[in-house]
Order: sequence, then structure tokens, then C-alpha cells
Amino acid sequence: MKIFGPLYDRALVWASHERAPTYLTVLSFIEAIIFPVMPEVMLMPMCVAQPRKGWRFATLSLIGSMAGAMVGYALGHYAFELMKPLFEMMGMLPSIESGIATIQEKMAESPWAVFTFLVLGGFMPIPMKVFTWASGIVGVPLPQYVLSMLIGRGKRVYILAAVIRFGGARAAQALRRWIEPLGWIATVLVAGLVGWLVWRAKFA
Repeated sequence: MKIFGPLYDRALVWASHERAPTYLTVLSFIEAIIFPVMPEVMLMPMCVAQPRKGWRFATLSLIGSMAGAMVGYALGHYAFELMKPLFEMMGMLPSIESGIATIQEKMAESPWAVFTFLVLGGFMPIPMKVFTWASGIVGVPLPQYVLSMLIGRGKRVYILAAVIRFGGARAAQALRRWIEPLGWIATVLVAGLVGWLVWRAKFA
């Protein structure tokens, strides 16, 4: 059953919409706080549809993500207990609590150990909101937090834009050819990660 190919084709149509940059920025902002869909899902087809504007699209996504990262940090710091029932209902609480435990371990080492972990976290298939909320709850120092979020999210969006910009039509064709298996692989990895986090929260 093909799911990701048709969705990708539809995303290409959306990416050509005149308001697509605004939608991307808003999606990036909300994703850093609570929304489950990563902005790369929209950024990728936008870069494919208009590769010369890839850097601009990546910058808009980064701006939205950084604004959301600050809101997520503040909410984690001041409103986590109030939001706990909502996260539990959404199935996000185990992953956030696991993130809290990991960041607390890094904080015990040093603020720069947290910085390194958060930068590397940008390569993990873990939603950004886990890091933003957990950082606010633990109280990661703002200089390290802001810099780590800037580097961690920036390298993802700019690498994606660069691959499509310099790969050109060949990159777009390869992406379309492999989008179905890549989509299923990513789904399995994320499902496995969520399962492991839930198991760890219950039995570790």
C-alpha cells in the first residue's frame, strides 16, 4: 500500500501555494511547542518545487522553530504541571519525562554537556518539543539552550536545502523514488523509539 508517495505529491502542490512560506513558519513554530509533524515534511517539497528559494525557506523554518523553542522553554519552566494531563492524553508524557531525566544527567556534568547533547539531539528522530519542554523544566541556562537550538535546528534545515539546491533535478527524482521506503523506515524507527521510551519509563 502506497501512502507516502501520494502524500509527497500533494505536499508538492501545497508547497507551490503563495502562502506556503507563512504556513512553513507557523508549522515550525507550533512543532517546537506541541505539534507532532516535523516542519521538514513541508520544507522538503518546498525546496524541491523552488530550489533557488531553498535558503530562504530554511531560514523561515529556523526563525519559526527558534520562536517556538523559546515559548516551549517558558511553558516547560512555568506550566509543565498544568500541562501534564494533556501530554499524557496525547501519549507524549513518557518521552518528555525521559528527556527530563537525560537532561538532568547532563546538567549534573556541566551546562556545556547539556549544550553538546542538545546539538546532537538535532540529528535524532525525536520531536523538537521534547527538548524544548525538558530544557525549560530542568532549567538549562539560556545561553547554552539558545545556541544549541540554533545549531541543532539550523543544521537540519540548511543541510536539507543544500542537498536539494546542489543536487537539483537528480536529488528531486531520487527523493521521489525513495520516499515510500524512507517513509516506512522512519515510521518504524519512530514507533520503536516511542515503544522504548514507554518501556523505559515503566520498567527502568
